[in-house]
Amino acid sequence: MNVKEIKQNQTKKILQFSIPAIIAMVLTSLITVADGFFMGMYAGEAGIAAVNLGLPIVYLYLGVGLMVSIGGVAMAGMALGAGEWQEANQVFRQTIVTVMAASLSLSCIMMFCFQPMLWLLGAKGQVIEYFQDYYGIMVLELPVMVINSAFGMFIRGEGKPKFYMKVTIGNVLLNVVLDYGFAGVLGLGAAGIALASLVSALASLGCILYFFRQRAEIYHLGKFCFSRTVFVRGILNGSSEFIGEMSTGIAMFAYNFVIMRSFGVNGVTAFTIVGYVSYVFSMVIVGFGQGSSPLISFCYGAEEKGLAADIRRKTNWFVFVAGFAVFLVMAGLSGWYGGMFAKSEEVKSMVQTGLMIFMVSFFFSGINSITSFYFTATGRAFESAAISFSRGLVILLICIFVLPSWFGMTGVWLAAPVTEAVTFGITAWFLGRETA
Repeated sequence: MNVKEIKQNQTKKILQFSIPAIIAMVLTSLITVADGFFMGMYAGEAGIAAVNLGLPIVYLYLGVGLMVSIGGVAMAGMALGAGEWQEANQVFRQTIVTVMAASLSLSCIMMFCFQPMLWLLGAKGQVIEYFQDYYGIMVLELPVMVINSAFGMFIRGEGKPKFYMKVTIGNVLLNVVLDYGFAGVLGLGAAGIALASLVSALASLGCILYFFRQRAEIYHLGKFCFSRTVFVRGILNGSSEFIGEMSTGIAMFAYNFVIMRSFGVNGVTAFTIVGYVSYVFSMVIVGFGQGSSPLISFCYGAEEKGLAADIRRKTNWFVFVAGFAVFLVMAGLSGWYGGMFAKSEEVKSMVQTGLMIFMVSFFFSGINSITSFYFTATGRAFESAAISFSRGLVILLICIFVLPSWFGMTGVWLAAPVTEAVTFGITAWFLGRETA
């Protein structure tokens, strides 16, 4: 990777790095959708609702993992751009060890948080049973998932995004097969679906470790000297991603709190099913972000700031077109889509209505997210954190608690579009200051 090559082939380079990342991230999200499908088949609406009630736990893991790994990848990328290969390798090793320590420590804590969380949300009966079966195993799987994701970012930084894409494809296929085997054939239900995720994640980790032992050219596993400076800079630089994921987790908890108490299990189930579409699209955005970030960091480290901004602008156009395409496709499939997961006519009707309102947010969320990635990749943590904080917490929480009280379930669907539209104004203001 060199600046001249990037200048001559900007679009090609963005797609070359982003498409494998998008495929990997979308396939990863399809694991969640597949789990939801089998959960609906073998545990019903109560099983789907139980999984959704625990999503704040998943976002907590993602937040911690992304905070450490994205901050580390950005520093390593800038070091490579400046020709400091040894420094980049030291950052890689410290980042992976930090991710491992943080995620495993988190699992030790989370096992004591299930009961208070279920009580606060007002969960009852089968929902509690399915929650405990599923997340009792997922606290073992989630650290492996986060570690795999961190490794995957450095694999892309090596310029080998296709390898991680292949690993992810294998992970998805194995997970689907094991979902059917454990939940369906063996009758393990919610616990079987979680066990399928754990086994698949461990198999992927084995493939990744093989890569860094045998095929890696830049980043290699081994001893490192712990650097407090690298640790602090990495945490600060990745803080916007932590804020973003934690904000999403808090917002998800707030959504569940409002919906569960006002609209019951059917409302949570409908929201979960609509959320699958949002989750898949967010993975498309993250794929573009993770694909373009190494290019942006490299160019910025090489003092090509204008080129870094050009890459951001082109990537924003890509995510806008992607959002428009998803809106058109799902608008046509909205009637059929809800029936994939639920048998209740009430749930299917809520899903069809909710999709059309909720998806309006896709026209703004991609640009907001990519701009946040851009500021992270160029070491400007404040701007990135401000965007993440606005769209994921402050504005969204206001919308979650206010709009449903005014418009009922329609207000639930309106919360995301209103939030993203307001945040878009903040994003435009930051970009305007940069070019002024």
